[in-house]
Amino acid sequence: MMATESDSGRVNEEIPHPSPRERFYRRERQSVPAARAFTREALADWGAVERSYDIVLCVSELATNALVHGVPPGRGFLLRLLPLPLPYEGGVRVELHDSGAGLPAVPQAEGGEPREGGRGLLLVSELADKWGVGERDPGKIVWCEFAGR
Repeated sequence: MMATESDSGRVNEEIPHPSPRERFYRRERQSVPAARAFTREALADWGAVERSYDIVLCVSELATNALVHGVPPGRGFLLRLLPLPLPYEGGVRVELHDSGAGLPAVPQAEGGEPREGGRGLLLVSELADKWGVGERDPGKIVWCEFAGR
């Protein structure tokens, strides 16, 4: 492609890669809607709108799980949103860091009926392309990834 006067010579100029975003939330009910709003804003800024509904829903489920199961009293959780590099351009990795013990797992249905708790991770496992749990001292990192275009 040749440069023209109208494009001011910006041929082959690198498009800046979006920077990761993170925010710490206290152990309180208002943290879940605040985490959703933070995620919506980051995705809009990055132009990552293809799967924004799924991503925001998974953030909501992971944040709720952190508050209910993973955050000891007096502590909080860290939400990290990372734009994925090539070949997942436009993709997003969500990480929720908490200091609670235990490993989350998708509930197994017993007798055809799903258990009462744990449906949040079931949603995450269905909506995200990948998800898992990593180590952290103290606690864990629950993450999920969404591929872009």
